[in-house]
Formats: sequence, structure tokens, C-alpha cells
Amino acid sequence: MKQTATLPAGPKGLPIVGNGLQFQRDPLTFMRGTQQQFGRMAHLRLANETVVAFFRPEHIRYFLMEHPRNFIKPNLGNGANLKAFLGDGLLTTDGEIHRQQRRLVQPAFHRKRVEGYADVMVQFTQELLETWQAGTEIDMAQSMQQLTLRIILKSLFNIDSPAQAITLGHAFNDVINNTQRRFSSLAKLERRLPLEKNRRREAGSRTIDDFVYALIKQHRAEGQDVGDVLSMLLEAQDEGNTMTDKQVHDQVLTFVAAGHETAQNTLSWTFYLLSQHPAVYDKLLAELQTVLAGRTPTIADLARLPYLEWVINESWRCYPPAWLQGRRALEAFDLDGYHFPANTVALLSQWVTHNLPDIWGDPENFRPERWDPVSGQKVPQGAYFPFGGGPRMCIGMPFAEMETKLLVASILQRFTPRLVPGFPVVPQPRITLRPKYGMHMILEATPKVATVPVA
Repeated sequence: MKQTATLPAGPKGLPIVGNGLQFQRDPLTFMRGTQQQFGRMAHLRLANETVVAFFRPEHIRYFLMEHPRNFIKPNLGNGANLKAFLGDGLLTTDGEIHRQQRRLVQPAFHRKRVEGYADVMVQFTQELLETWQAGTEIDMAQSMQQLTLRIILKSLFNIDSPAQAITLGHAFNDVINNTQRRFSSLAKLERRLPLEKNRRREAGSRTIDDFVYALIKQHRAEGQDVGDVLSMLLEAQDEGNTMTDKQVHDQVLTFVAAGHETAQNTLSWTFYLLSQHPAVYDKLLAELQTVLAGRTPTIADLARLPYLEWVINESWRCYPPAWLQGRRALEAFDLDGYHFPANTVALLSQWVTHNLPDIWGDPENFRPERWDPVSGQKVPQGAYFPFGGGPRMCIGMPFAEMETKLLVASILQRFTPRLVPGFPVVPQPRITLRPKYGMHMILEATPKVATVPVA
């Protein structure tokens, strides 16, 4: 195919700021609208950068799976926010540094180690359920945040402190809710202004940093491997080199932030979707009650709960944990008939690609059956990437998959969360896709349904 140096067409922007205000005002609507208007790709004018949004599965494969070494994380928008908050962890580093870090932390996510957390996940969930009462209203987003933080603290640090989970939850909310996506040259200046949102964000970040560094100091002083992830990181070596406190801090902070944020949002959106689709809820409940018969789930049960897996997959399609990611080209590249210069920033959006009608048929419908390997849709590689893809695929994906399944299975056997009538459910695109106003739900006692023997 003949290559052209002309960039693809894109939405018209304003002088100086380009498409920045449109993107900032409503990024979810802007991205989907841009795809609907321009098709495969679109040139955007953001922060004086050459930015191109790519929407097709083959584009996702090109950047994430086929040519990952030519692309790094761009230090703008979400990338700049993550770097400022997380430091040099797995989510923010590139090249050989990233590959070395991945080798060092990989043992923490070995299948056997991850599966060893299953009992803690179920136990903590059961303890939470003992505090719930049918007929009461809860903020499911807040409740799931505290639960998943408690789980991650136990898994990473061997700490069981519900009070600490609440404190850290407030700190993470102060950081995330007061971090704005900025595609302008004024972004760095604005972060330094004495604004209330900046003070809240920085205070939250200090609370988290102080907590992590205190644990590192304590672990180093005691000098014992207590079997948690922090002990493993302190002992990890790559070619004889161990991690500094700063390196350990950045990895641990990345695990805590990404680990609980992904899970809490997945659970909130999944319970919301189930409350809006009673036929799906009934089918899932029948599977859970048939297989589990009221007992708590174990890791061994998950293979016998295929519909539960489809429900979670479909929840991630509708409300992906990460809704947008970027890559910056180290060298010029040719794609789809265009020649893109070095430093081009590619935007890839799960929010858009997970909803392409020609791929999904009825993307507006929450339909777990599309994941049936026998009669479901054949999804091309790159059309579905809730955890990214290629060598930078989220290292915590197996943890998140297991955790969300076990927690949903545990909760639904006891309680059926129903959305409070009239409650506004609005996706808020921060670093992750959060429910803007939380997720207020009324707890109902789960009914018993007729079950059939499972072979």
C-alpha cells in the first residue's frame, strides 16, 4: 500500500488549544463520536503534540503486540499523572528498565502464589457480609474499595487492618478525584498552584507514601521473609542487584493502586449491570447455587462456573478498568497507508474498540452469552483488551480475574444488590473508569432458586 505523509483527518479544534477542551469536557463522548465520524483513525490536536487515535483491532495488535519496542508510554495526560503519583513502577517505565523490573516482580504473580490468596479473599468477603443487613442501602463502590484494599494489604504486606484500608481508601480517592487529565502546556504549572484540589491530592499522596515507606523500613529492620509480596521484592535480585527503597516503594504503590482500583470498579459495574438485567442475574444465580449449594467458593470451583466468567468478561467489555492508553513512537512508522513521524502519540481506547458495532454486533447490550466459546462471537485479537496486551499486559490480571469471580460468587449467594431507584450512574474517566457518584444500592436477601445437579 502506498504510504502518504499526510496525517488522517480529525475533528476540527479551536485555535491554540485544538481539541483539548472537547476532550477534557467529555472524553468518553468525544472519543466515541470521533470514531463514528472518522472511522478507523483520527488526527487530534492535543498539547501541541502529533496525536492520532487508532480504533481498529488490527491497530491494537500493531502497537501492543507486534511492534511494542518501537513505542513507549507518552508523558502527557494520564501518563503524566501516573508518573507523578506512582513514580517508576511497572505502569510507567519503558525499555530495558521495564523489562528488568518485570523479571524482578514476576515471581510475586506466579500462579501458585496468586491462588494462595483465594482463601483470604473469600474470608474477608464473608466477614464483610456478616456486617450487612437486608433492606439497608450501601455505597457499593465505597464498600468494595475497602474490601479490595483490605485484601491487597494482606496479600502484599501481610497486614490485616480494616481501619488502615479505610484510611488508604480516603487517600487514594483524594489523589484520583483531584487529578485532572490535562493536554496543555499549562498542565504542569496548574499542578503547582495553591489550589484546594492540589492540596488534597498531595496530602493523599503523602499519606500513601508514608505508609509504604514505613512498611519497607520495618521489613528491612526485621530482616525476615514472612511470605508476603513486600518480602519477596526486598529479596529479589536481577544479575546480583537488589531494589532500592525507592524502587520497592514504586512497585508496591503500583500494585496497591492498580490492584484495588481495578477490582473495586469491576465489582461496582458488575453489580450495577446485574441489577439492570434480571435475566442475566437469574441465570448466574442458578449457576452459583447449583455448583456451590450455599457454601463459600474455592479456587477449584471457578472452572465449574463458566457463566460467572462470561459475566465478568462482559462487564470488562462494557466498563473496562482502563478506558484509554497511549504510546509514543520512538521511530517513524507506516500504518494503514499513512507515514507517521517519530514522536507521534497513538491513543488506543478500550471504551471505543470494545463497542465497535461491526465487531460486536450489539455492543450496547450487556450479553454474557457472547463469550460462550461454542455459540458465542468470534472476537478478533485486539478487539478486547481490558488489561492491555503484548509484553506490557497487566501483570496482575490473574489476581484480578480470580478476585472478582470469588467476590461476586460469595456476595450473590447472600445478598442481591439493587440500584437505588433514580440513582445517577455516570462513568467518570479518570485514570480508571469509576462511577462518578459511587454506586448506591439496596441489599436484598438472595432468594433460593431451583437447581439441577452438575456433572
